[in-house]
Amino acid sequence: MQYDLSLMERAEEDGGVYSIGAVAKMLGLPAQTLRSWEERYNQIVPARSAGGQRLYSRDQVDQLRFIQGELDRGMQPADAHRLLGERNRFPVEPRAGADDLATILLAERDPFSAELSEYLLRTEGYATRIVLDANTARQLLEEDPPSLVVVDLLISGGTGQALCRLAHEQASVPVIAVSAIDSQDQALEWGADAFLLKPLDSLQFISTVRDLLGTSAYLRHSVRAQ
Repeated sequence: MQYDLSLMERAEEDGGVYSIGAVAKMLGLPAQTLRSWEERYNQIVPARSAGGQRLYSRDQVDQLRFIQGELDRGMQPADAHRLLGERNRFPVEPRAGADDLATILLAERDPFSAELSEYLLRTEGYATRIVLDANTARQLLEEDPPSLVVVDLLISGGTGQALCRLAHEQASVPVIAVSAIDSQDQALEWGADAFLLKPLDSLQFISTVRDLLGTSAYLRHSVRAQ
């Protein structure tokens, strides 16, 4: 199969962070459908991690939402992908918008990093809770699940793996795994929906939170806007 190099380069520049499972949940589509579209139409080709896992960028999630919207209007998949290809020639700038209030649990090992993340989230209107040990984070996930959890994989001596699994399998909340060590493949295997390398880029961090909560102004803005 020969992929469109311009699309692949675009995906690499935008930065793939979302696993195929996370994208499937965001869109309410089977992961197999995403794989089928990739192979059949070559329009939305995610990057691959070092371990070979698909990693979708924010831009690609937005494009998939466009496809989904056209299918809901009765368009056939081939026609929707063809239309997307035409629209990609004329990108549309995103529009700002208000986000719905959500509670974010920050399970961090570093108080300074926690405070910075809290500041960024509160500036965007999110409610936050900071915990600096895995046991407290586990208790909150079980008793009062947040809207989303940010897990430092090195919390409490490296017990972030268990927190990712708990949030994913029992609490059923989106998980952003963060670490100063590149642990992308492991994080995705443990149930994280996205992985961000520390130190966090503030814009990427907030955008990832918004995307996983489905409140992103970037994603709410339709590619169909004129």
